[in-house]
Amino acid sequence: MHPKITALASHSALDVFDGAKDEGFQTIGLCKKGRERPYLEFKAIVDKCIVLDDFKDIISEKIQNELINENAIIVPNRSLAVYLGYEALENMKVKFFGNRFMLRWEERTGEKNYYKLLKEANIPSPQLFKPEEIDRPVIVKLPEARRKIERGFFFAINKEDFYVKIKELESNGVIDEESIKNMVIEEFIFGAHFNLNYFYSPVFNRLELISIDRRIQSDWDGMYRLPADIQLKLNRIPRLIEVGHEPATIRESLLEKVFEIGYRFVEASKKLQPPGIIGPFTLQVMVTPDLELVVYDVAPRIGGGTNVYMGVGSQYSKFYFGKPISLGRRIAIEIKYALINDLLDKILS
Repeated sequence: MHPKITALASHSALDVFDGAKDEGFQTIGLCKKGRERPYLEFKAIVDKCIVLDDFKDIISEKIQNELINENAIIVPNRSLAVYLGYEALENMKVKFFGNRFMLRWEERTGEKNYYKLLKEANIPSPQLFKPEEIDRPVIVKLPEARRKIERGFFFAINKEDFYVKIKELESNGVIDEESIKNMVIEEFIFGAHFNLNYFYSPVFNRLELISIDRRIQSDWDGMYRLPADIQLKLNRIPRLIEVGHEPATIRESLLEKVFEIGYRFVEASKKLQPPGIIGPFTLQVMVTPDLELVVYDVAPRIGGGTNVYMGVGSQYSKFYFGKPISLGRRIAIEIKYALINDLLDKILS
């Protein structure tokens, strides 16, 4: 039976489904009741929608057997990791596209974390601080109290500002003790932000730069559009909740560095989590005024911003395939090529 490309119906699943259909695959959406409507409406790209009471039902024996019988290949996204947890998805019987054991490395704490990956790759990243060590502007990353799936952020200009904002967010119920326990404090890097969407292909034996996007975040997006005097009068801590993305390009003279950090990341992943990264990954960078690339976040799977290119394809992908393709389609191309050439063992886990 021909494989069916499958994804948890959230995050970047539409890009995955659209790209799969472009390459002739059937698709399966793992949908949660109450959130299934888009995947039923877009029936041209979702052949089957398995509606679940809870996303955690994906790991049940019933659903796993159903997926195995369908010859499903799961393309993991961030939502899959958040809703199922790493241990659960690592032990699933269904085949995954890529190295599922790389997904843990997205975290900022624990034995496997992306700071360790970046250090091994010798890729510049922000300095980390304990609260008492803060001596410069910082960005604080921590889970929210009510919305555990959201990784909250706030800025502080110094140590005193940090403690004031922690107290305010805690009193407003935005964060709690567990949030503070799991927070990471990073040096704030001044520069322009870009999400660099790569694809490492074991079957073509190459690293590809597919696309670049930028985040749209609430309510920061609205806050920074206001005049500075109005922002000050509002006396409000903006919440950096990701709500969308927009396409971007980076100046050509920086592409040398873009490829350099991409190759370094691939090699470090091979060393720390063999066989390393397979397929899509995203490095979120700040480009400083000195034109240095500093990586402040890592996604060892398909990025959240790739949907901006579905249906039209991305700019850099054209240089590999003679036509613009989306990252979702790039995944399907890899699976199709591996299937035809009996190389699926190189790209599945």
